Amino acid sequence: MTAEEFEEFYAHAVKRLTGQLYVMLGDLHEAQDVVQEAFVKGWSRRRKLARDGAPEAWIRTVAWRLAVRRRHGRRRTEQAWQRHGGAPPVSAPDPGSIVLVQALKGLSPQQCRTVALHYVCDLSVEQIARETGLATGTVKTHLSRGRAALAGHLQDPHIQEAHGA
Repeated sequence: MTAEEFEEFYAHAVKRLTGQLYVMLGDLHEAQDVVQEAFVKGWSRRRKLARDGAPEAWIRTVAWRLAVRRRHGRRRTEQAWQRHGGAPPVSAPDPGSIVLVQALKGLSPQQCRTVALHYVCDLSVEQIARETGLATGTVKTHLSRGRAALAGHLQDPHIQEAHGA
């Protein structure tokens, strides 16, 4: 992939990837940061990305891994503050006011990622398995459990009223 092709890929994919990561993470600023960092990492391997044929999946996977590492780092920092009797730093207000994003926050990270890849990114079970390194049966299990957990959060009260619930 030439520099011009990479720039074109970036221009076409950055908003979509940021939106996908936002749904997975529930934090718009975090999604923007990790997607940008993933594109920076992708720049140095742009020729290999072209040969692999799935640059968007690679960027999405790298961004997800970066976000998970950051989340673990923040958790360790908060635990250190608590151990030493101090108050953890105040975080910015959460911009995740969308019902779906709020509902996804209740899932485990792997369920959230799997559900988002399937329903937001429109990937098949097999594509999710390839991208995440999970077995297809495991992907199906995460999807099933994720759907069950989300069912109560995402029901439309108007539909329930129409059915006499």
